[in-house]
Amino acid sequence: MDELPSIAPFQRRLGELAAQMAEPSFYTNPRRAADVTREHQKLLQLVGEHDLHTRLEREIIEAVDFGKDAATDPELRELAAAELPELERRGAELRRSILLAMIPPDPTDSRNTVMEIRAGTGGDEATLFAADLFRLYSKYADSRGWKIQPMSSSSSERGGYKEVIFLITGTDVYKQLKFESGVHRVKRVPVTEASGRIHTSTVTVAVLPEAEEVDVQIDPQDLDITVARASGPGGQGVNTTDSAVQIQHKPTGLIVTCADERSQLKNKAKALTVLRSRLLKRREDEERAKYAATRRSQIGSGDRSERIRTYHYLQNRVTEHRIGLTLYTLPQVMEGNIDVIITALQKADYEEKLAALTGQVYLPARAAANDED
Repeated sequence: MDELPSIAPFQRRLGELAAQMAEPSFYTNPRRAADVTREHQKLLQLVGEHDLHTRLEREIIEAVDFGKDAATDPELRELAAAELPELERRGAELRRSILLAMIPPDPTDSRNTVMEIRAGTGGDEATLFAADLFRLYSKYADSRGWKIQPMSSSSSERGGYKEVIFLITGTDVYKQLKFESGVHRVKRVPVTEASGRIHTSTVTVAVLPEAEEVDVQIDPQDLDITVARASGPGGQGVNTTDSAVQIQHKPTGLIVTCADERSQLKNKAKALTVLRSRLLKRREDEERAKYAATRRSQIGSGDRSERIRTYHYLQNRVTEHRIGLTLYTLPQVMEGNIDVIITALQKADYEEKLAALTGQVYLPARAAANDED
């Protein structure tokens, strides 16, 4: 039986938390107290399960030895052999539970999320599909009770989006959406195509955990801020003040523009929110890239240069290429029913992390990369 990773670091952390909880001032900060208490309870369960697994391993070894001992009463050997499968089943389940509990939590999982959807190749059809994806994620957010706040958008002449950026607030938003980052491809007949020819377009999606000021410190000297008159639809709704804001972060070259609000102050605040989130994601990607240098995997990489999913309208099919998942429920998916895809991606991510804990190589299934996808 393969050994579990050492429990010693978790026991040490449990002792540290117990010491913090014993401090007289522990409950003066209720939020910190709740976080520490929650972590303490999880570690108590982990250590308890590890002790139980150790006892089960001993029982399994004893049952095997008992069954092999010729001097043992035949009925007792038969009893030991009958108990062995159940002991091994319980041991395997407990082992998996322990390994999952040992996976370090992603500190950004509970964050609100900034999503950026941009039309890629495909002209007007790409902008229309960008609008379809915005609608998809909006419906998914509604189904989970999340709120959407528009940040910035650029519409196309045909009613699609060249770019749309929005903030989603709610419980565990980033945890649910972080694997949506990447290139989404659509194969369908555009409404403007008289010959009925299938057109292929791409849209890029970026999912950024909302950054707080304490996460990313921005030196005002590093910002180049310009304002301009925001364009409007005409009539009373036209913007007559210089409210559109563009912020360039000089060290990285990142540029954020926001013109959705009539208030320059509000547009600046929204632009800074997007900028901080991009900088936080950039820092996380750099750390992830160092890790991936020794063990390459696409799951959770957020690599926007890779095609992650294909939506094939004529075949009523959605293919998630990273894990080889194919669904023939395209209309339901486009209505925001993507829980099956998200759950499968999360499961693959757990499997990868479990493999890393045990020193194994994780090879996720891949969908075939050919023209029929």
